[in-house]
Order: sequence, then structure tokens, then C-alpha cells
Amino acid sequence: MSYRFSQRTGWDIGESSFAAAIREARASGRRLYDLTVSNPTVCGFGYDAARILGPLSAAGALEYEPDARGMRHAREAVAGYYADHGAPVDADAVVLTTSTSEGYGYLFRQLCDAGDEVLVAQPSYPLFDFLADLEDVRLRSYPLFYDYGWWIDFAELEQRIGPRTKAIVVVHPNNPTGHATGDAERARLEELCARHGLALIVDEVFLDYPVEAGARLRSFAVGPHPVLTFVLSGMSKIAGLPQMKVGWIAGFGPEEVRGEALGRLEVIADTFLSVNAPMQWALPSWLAERGGVQQEIRQRVRENLATARRCGVEVLEMEAGWSAVLRLPQVGGGKAVEEELLRELGVVVHPGTFYGMGEQGRVVVSLIGRVEEFAAGMQLISERNCANQAS
Repeated sequence: MSYRFSQRTGWDIGESSFAAAIREARASGRRLYDLTVSNPTVCGFGYDAARILGPLSAAGALEYEPDARGMRHAREAVAGYYADHGAPVDADAVVLTTSTSEGYGYLFRQLCDAGDEVLVAQPSYPLFDFLADLEDVRLRSYPLFYDYGWWIDFAELEQRIGPRTKAIVVVHPNNPTGHATGDAERARLEELCARHGLALIVDEVFLDYPVEAGARLRSFAVGPHPVLTFVLSGMSKIAGLPQMKVGWIAGFGPEEVRGEALGRLEVIADTFLSVNAPMQWALPSWLAERGGVQQEIRQRVRENLATARRCGVEVLEMEAGWSAVLRLPQVGGGKAVEEELLRELGVVVHPGTFYGMGEQGRVVVSLIGRVEEFAAGMQLISERNCANQAS
């Protein structure tokens, strides 16, 4: 018997040859050095179980309070987070979601009809492709290019704005490149959006993780806001708690359009009422306690980044985030460099193509993995590079 499934879910869900090779290597018992681990809960950080789990038992969680935007005390805690970033945010402009992924879904439904377009940077995390498919939205990429740092190609960006374009997505800082959108780039993005009548969607989940000690990144929540702007974030990165499913959308812009946008978002959120009560009661505590794990993660990122550079591996310049792009020499019998690293050394990295990078020899590693594992993997890569240069 055959069934007719939706075209929007007609993805190729088969295992890639590279994923199969990793699975087979693990099954064989071979020692692997996995430089792709980006789940902070398995990286050895000092989570305080009592402080994290205790707030989930709040008595108020036994009472159902179906507020479409989220419980007010939870939204006020989010506003307090932005106050720490110098941004006065109205709690009534915040809509809680279970994740930034759900937030994107809400915004795509609010802004786009089937077949409309959203512009997303490339390189970027490939999750956007699935989110867009599920909402019948078309993605068009605009390039980030590398020239002693990453930059938005504004000429190409404007060329790709068409009659059905509804929004520009900016990941600030970008994953995996670590590109942070500076003030000049922000001004150009806002001018483009104003001229073409587009919304600006800004994903700031890595905002609190600048690489340089003492640096702070400027949130798009900081005004003024000449165009309709939505800022997304959540607990997955802010407090290193991907298992605690709480995120949000904060809306900004000229009052007449912002008010209508938030009203529409409220109806969408009310249709799902997805964020459960224990998470909303715990959110203020988790936000208040975020500093400890953030400091540990920033220190780990800096230590692993220094290790990569000390090993002589070429790391493309980055400003923030948990990942790094490496540029490695292409050698061997024409196989992709990530396949060579796995076969020859047992080192696992993400291929650059996974993020939309077309250049040969670019791979992506996570900078939050355990220090010993990361150092061992980088040393093997360094030795391989030296051997190939000598031959």
C-alpha cells in the first residue's frame, strides 16, 4: 500500500557516506577524536543541579495560566536580560516560545504567504532549510565572504531581493563563522529593509560569547529601530541548557507596525500555547544564574582556540560563538579533507559544505569540547599538515 506524503517533507533522509563512515568507525571500536561536540551538557561544565532543577518545582506551576505571550514574570525576566545589555525592552513586546526554531516558524507564518522568500546568510547553520520547507517559504541565500574577517556582501544581498522577499535573517554572531554584525553593517541592513519594506529577523543566541576577553557585542534590541525588527534568543545558548526548552521573540520597530505584528504573533502563540508552566517559572532563576556557565564556556572557547592556533592550524578570524572554521591543505587522492582526517587520523570534523561553504579544505570544529580531546585532535591535524608540507 502506498501513501501520499506532503511535498514539503520530501527530503533526502538517507545517511550520507561521511556519516556512515563515522558510524562504522565507532562501531569498530576505533579511537576517535570528535571535534564536533557542541552539546554543552556533555562537555564537563560545572552545572549546579540544585539551582537548575529546584525552580522547576515551583508551586505556581500546578496552576494553568494560558497567557499567549507567556507568563508576565517570565517575560519580565527576559526584559531584564536585555536591560543588562543596555536595551530597555517592554515585557509586552516579548513572546515566549519553546525554542528559536519555533520562533522562526511563528515569524515565517506571520510574515509570509506560501512561496514568499526570506534571505539568509551563507555560510550558516542548515536548519533554516527545514524550517522554511515546513512553512512553504523559499530561502534565498546572500553571501558572507572572507577577507581577513567575515563580511556581508551587500551588493549581492540587494541583488537577491525580489518582489516576494519578506524578510532578511541575520545570525548575530553567525554560526559557524563567528561573524558579528557591526554598527555599520546594521545601518546598511536597516536602510535596505526600509527601502524594500522588509522585516529584519535577528538570531542572537551566541550574543554573550565574544572571543576577546572583556568584549561585549551590541544587541539589536538596543535602539533605535527604524524598521520592523524581531530579536530571537533562548536558554539553549544563554545558559547552556539546550534541554530546557525556552526561547523568545522580542519585537521592535515603528509603533504602528510593531503593534500589529505583536498582535498577530499573539494569535499564533495562542494557537499553540507551547511553553509549559515549570519552564516559565524557572526562567527568571536560570537567567539570573547564567553568568557562571557563560564564563566557563567563554574560557573553554578561548583555551581551545589558542590551542588550535598554537598547533599552527589556520583558523579563520572569528569574533564570537562556539565554532571555528579551519582552512586545511587538500592532499591525497582527491577525497574531501574531512574524509581524509577520519580515515587517516580518526579525527571527526564537520565538512564546510554542511554549512554551505564551497571552498575546498574548509572544515568546522566546535570550541567547547573537552580540552584534552580537542588538543589531541588538533595535534594530529598539525602533524598531518607538517608531514604533507615536508613531502
